[in-house]
Amino acid sequence: MPDLSLTEFASLLTGMVGEIEHAAHEGLEQAAQIVEREAKAELGHYQQGAGPFAPWAELADSTKDDRVRQGYPENEPGLRSGAMRDGIQHVVQGRTAHVGSDDDKLVFFELGAVKQPPRAVLAGSLIRKTDAVAHAVGHRFVGRLFGEGVVGGSIPIAGGEDVGRVVSE
Repeated sequence: MPDLSLTEFASLLTGMVGEIEHAAHEGLEQAAQIVEREAKAELGHYQQGAGPFAPWAELADSTKDDRVRQGYPENEPGLRSGAMRDGIQHVVQGRTAHVGSDDDKLVFFELGAVKQPPRAVLAGSLIRKTDAVAHAVGHRFVGRLFGEGVVGGSIPIAGGEDVGRVVSE
């Protein structure tokens, strides 16, 4: 690394702050997309438990009968017309990502109601995709700070040695 004056070093750090903010936004955007896709894919399929959330309960016979009467498949929980699924969206604002829907039906589906057990769609999606979310955010930060070639590889240090080589299988 070349010798830097204090002014040059301060300028370098200032530039890195901007890079970090950009990396944070990109990482959160990608993470939110991962959770949104997973949530949309879950609807219509029974889900196993995730974290503190129980596996999805079987639809009641009366619900199955009602679905068939309306022309829908009998046993696709949370999926009728697709409107509830299609209402799931994400927004990234500052250092926060939101994945959700303004469809009240999804609130009752997620949290449950008097005659309906909870079926965690959004929370379950995040839990199932935690590793992918962490990887997406981490990838953006490491790539932004050290270069895309370092992600999944190694960090070069003075003297040409590699530290922390990651081997992919």
